Amino acid sequence: MANELFKEHMLSTLSLLTLPLLGEIDLSHPVLIVFFICLATVLAFEFVNGFHDTANAVATVIYTKALKPQIAVPWSGIWNFLGVFAGGVAVAMGILKLVPLDELMNLPVQVGACLVLAVLISSILWNLGTWYLGIPCSSSHTLIGALIGGSIGFTYYYGGSVNWNKAEEIGLSLILSPIFGFGASVLLMYFIKNILKAKKLFHIPQGDDDKPPVFVRLLLITTCTLVSFFHGSNDGQKGVGLLMLILITFLPAKFAIDHSITNQQILNTLNTAEQPLQHLLTTNTTNAAPILSAKKLIEQTKQEIGGNAKGSTAEIFKFRKDIEKVTRELKELSKNPAIQISEEDLSSLTDSYKALNKVTDFSPIWVIAAISISLGLGTMIGWKRIVVTIGEKIGNEHLNYAQGATAEIVGAATIGLSTGLGLPVSTTHVLSSGIAGAMVAQGGASNLNNGTLKNIAMAWVLTLPVCIALALALFALFRLFL
Repeated sequence: MANELFKEHMLSTLSLLTLPLLGEIDLSHPVLIVFFICLATVLAFEFVNGFHDTANAVATVIYTKALKPQIAVPWSGIWNFLGVFAGGVAVAMGILKLVPLDELMNLPVQVGACLVLAVLISSILWNLGTWYLGIPCSSSHTLIGALIGGSIGFTYYYGGSVNWNKAEEIGLSLILSPIFGFGASVLLMYFIKNILKAKKLFHIPQGDDDKPPVFVRLLLITTCTLVSFFHGSNDGQKGVGLLMLILITFLPAKFAIDHSITNQQILNTLNTAEQPLQHLLTTNTTNAAPILSAKKLIEQTKQEIGGNAKGSTAEIFKFRKDIEKVTRELKELSKNPAIQISEEDLSSLTDSYKALNKVTDFSPIWVIAAISISLGLGTMIGWKRIVVTIGEKIGNEHLNYAQGATAEIVGAATIGLSTGLGLPVSTTHVLSSGIAGAMVAQGGASNLNNGTLKNIAMAWVLTLPVCIALALALFALFRLFL
């Protein structure tokens, strides 16, 4: 049944993806086959991500008897679906910035296909392996490691460089979030235990008929909903970023910039950005260099618009690069402590670089819809293996109401905050560490199952190096067939 659902989903979603593109690709081109393989692989990754990570959201409501699995899992799938739509594209663009995109766009599409397939296949293999063993493992760690490994292989053969600053920023987010989850869960559990002193919250359900009180049940369903929604808003964006990487690789002229934003709109934004720069030059005579640099770059970009910046692929590449430079310089200028700037000029600069950022950082609605469907449907199968580990094996006793609610409140808050900051975060590790923290707060370290924690920690430590090595090896292998 699961295989049939997966096949039906892949066919329907591929048709959704390809309808907007059929007029853009030469159907006789042999690269088309590779294009479809890449599309199918990114959908498969997001599908696997759905059933791999869903357990984190539904484990608490299932093991506290708040909802039956046949209700909890589809409910979580729906909210994962909605989360992708509401999440924006900040995390997706953060994923894209790990890849040497400028160099990639100037090479044959076969090279980009090798990179994409190496990243996706290595991610899927590791996710499926840990899922089969019932070990909660981070899809985010998996994907980031694969992207770094693929990018290292790409830069070795074709030049460019891995965006190590972005990798460090994402790495810190992935490392610190479970530590925060553990600590926050301990504090919240102590508050519930010593301040609220609600005995009903610490009941361990026994048997199928032992269901939580109405208010506890509503609390647990609410936290499950929030974790599912924020999981979609964060993890779903990773799929959006991967799909945009495929589209930029195969159809750069169409997807390197957002063509729905007209040249005139971009020109108006650049003119708006120039106005505060004129003011800054009069009040910052000793620190004029960065202001003059930004002004010169804006003038250059305005000339490109006059020269049909959205014409040939080469022109679009250059235009994208210059828009990114203008955006970066305006942002740095607005945050430069050495520059004296009024509130009005600061607001104008901020609005300008945010508007320009949308020219390069975007995703069509049908891309978001395709990823939403993949994540939502994937949520509805394969959840049981991880649920058993989360609900029964992290601690030495069954999950109680307070522990489940604590872990999910902290998890939802952490994931939601990370999405707002545009940082990918591991739902798996945040929830697992949250449950561990809640267990420790109630029964001390002896309340934890050391064997399970060792397996989770081992997966945490091994995921990055294994996925880096696997993606690097696959990229080198796929190159042989170019």
